[in-house]
Amino acid sequence: MNASSVEISLHEQLELLRTCVEENLDLSTELSRLGKTYDTLRYKHSESHNGSLFNDGYYRTLLDFEHSSHGIPTVSFFSGAGGLDLGFEAAGFSHLASIEINETFCDTLRSNRNRWAVLGPPLHSGDIRNKDEFSHLLREKVGIKAPFEGIFHGGPPCQSFSIAANQRFTKEDENFKRVGFSHATNGNLLFDFIWYIIEFKPRAFLIENVPGLLTIDNGEQVTEAIKLLRKNGYEILEPSVLNAANYGVPQNRHRAFIIGSRTGQVVLPEQEPSIVPVIAALKQSVNGNENHITRNHRADSVLRYMELKYGQRDQVGRVDRLNPKLPSKTIIAGGNKGGGRSHLHPEIPRTLSVRESARLQTFPDDYIFAGAPARQYTQMGNAVPPLLAMKLANQILAGVYGS
Repeated sequence: MNASSVEISLHEQLELLRTCVEENLDLSTELSRLGKTYDTLRYKHSESHNGSLFNDGYYRTLLDFEHSSHGIPTVSFFSGAGGLDLGFEAAGFSHLASIEINETFCDTLRSNRNRWAVLGPPLHSGDIRNKDEFSHLLREKVGIKAPFEGIFHGGPPCQSFSIAANQRFTKEDENFKRVGFSHATNGNLLFDFIWYIIEFKPRAFLIENVPGLLTIDNGEQVTEAIKLLRKNGYEILEPSVLNAANYGVPQNRHRAFIIGSRTGQVVLPEQEPSIVPVIAALKQSVNGNENHITRNHRADSVLRYMELKYGQRDQVGRVDRLNPKLPSKTIIAGGNKGGGRSHLHPEIPRTLSVRESARLQTFPDDYIFAGAPARQYTQMGNAVPPLLAMKLANQILAGVYGS
């Protein structure tokens, strides 16, 4: 579990932390001076995790599945770090283009998949509300035309639907975005996405969002969206909220999915018979991997963390110590001004690194995230777990294309 070879006793640890607090010393500097790291620190309360529950085959990533490429094309909207894109690629789809407005996220996509057309800054706006720009790019640069025999997928920004964002618009609020998907400036991005579906007529589509999408304004927005899609020839699978932990992801992550197709019928993937615990994802060291950068913590923070038992929350920092025998709590993206909020490692009194968070999201270890650490955490918190995306992609492949 990423333990350093340099051991430190609990007594030595307490003395070090108390000295740092009393003399206002930087903990990172003092650990380095002593030839130690954050990974040498320990909680007061821990348990052994031996046993067959955590055998090597239990935690699986995309690399553990073999798929032959069938060449069915996909295009993603609001691509973020590419969780959906990776999942569809792993299911054998040929990913053509990713549309993303954040330049750092575009850097992540380009650095990992240079064969994908990334339609975003600095070359393009990445803003799908610019319908003339992106209709032209999709036709001329990506080479698609209606009816498109591939798939559109994406997750419109969820802040206005998210409990975590604590934002709720009312009809009277000037920011409330009703059903004006054709409104060039203030249109709800969900309906902007639907505009492209109607315009290019993909054979199937997938929309992902937080569960609040289905209930905000008493469900009127999503009901309007489904009516519009059905009017334009799509069969819609009943919108469903899935917990990623039920599909092999070591994280409790509830997300809403709306899937539609012009032909065929899609059914949801079967749930796994058992959950994957945090320890199964983190037991193999991530030391030496890209993005394994841990945040610096104050000594007084670590003193508080040390007292936590599994699953308990530090009320000052509002971070939770993960229970190694259960799936992780949801990784959160955070607001526009700050990075995503990580959780505390189950056995080391520090927050998870970006790479450890990526493990809990089932991103491959060789998938590199661009930008400052705060922006890397944000990408983690926004992403659809690629493993869940792959399982949904397989269901669309079987139901729509008969493969």
